[in-house]
Amino acid sequence: MNIKKPEIRHVNIIRYVQPFREGGSLPALVDADDGFSYVIKFRGAGQGKKALIAELIGGELARYLGLRMPEMVFAELNEAFGRTEPDEEIQDLLKFSVGKNLGVHFLSGAITFDANVDVISEEEASKIVWLDALLMNVDRTPRNTNMLIWHKELWLIDHGASLYFHHSWDNWEAQAAKPFIQIKNHVLIKNAAQVRKIDEEYKPLFTEQHIRNILAIIPDEWLLQEGRDISPEESRAIYAEFIMRRITHSEIFIKQIEHERENRI
Repeated sequence: MNIKKPEIRHVNIIRYVQPFREGGSLPALVDADDGFSYVIKFRGAGQGKKALIAELIGGELARYLGLRMPEMVFAELNEAFGRTEPDEEIQDLLKFSVGKNLGVHFLSGAITFDANVDVISEEEASKIVWLDALLMNVDRTPRNTNMLIWHKELWLIDHGASLYFHHSWDNWEAQAAKPFIQIKNHVLIKNAAQVRKIDEEYKPLFTEQHIRNILAIIPDEWLLQEGRDISPEESRAIYAEFIMRRITHSEIFIKQIEHERENRI
């Protein structure tokens, strides 16, 4: 099967509207030159470019599973923005984020998913739990679901806490083979009754070619490792190998999910 490389549009930020201070890395709402508004994850924020990489990979894989994910764009930030910002914290953030950032289409009027109120199917819940276990996403908890209800449909946001192995790199092989203990805190764990069926159906479709096509769209500048002599292509190869090992040995995290569900039910 010939899988095309995803296409990500490029936009220029023309107006900084407001920060979202509930986000640890001060994401912000901006207007772009295409006439749309975006939530920007800045390359100069706390987790830096690695959070942008995780967001891009997680978002594209979510789309491949048929989950709803707002459009992502590469958003160019001009150095002039930081000069007029009165807040010193935001001014510094903008100064260190000049260049290519990641924007996610702003879903105006969306509300935060509430597991006690909002109902989704077992299939959709199982897809989300399967993907988050695959990517080791620690940030989809009842306290912070990172899911929105928009026009009565569920939309995923913020995969930036996924793939946390890349914050150290040295033990990525060991991390790839581990169960994902934190899945016990997942907001949808009780609803994920079809996770084994999802694994059987989608695992064969998550090919190495597909993974590498997603990795190919990550800008080289995001992949340069400060203090490490590793090229962007070598970084892409590690990401690909990590994800493929997780997919190949998915039984490890499937059993973990089933174990946690048994303890909850």
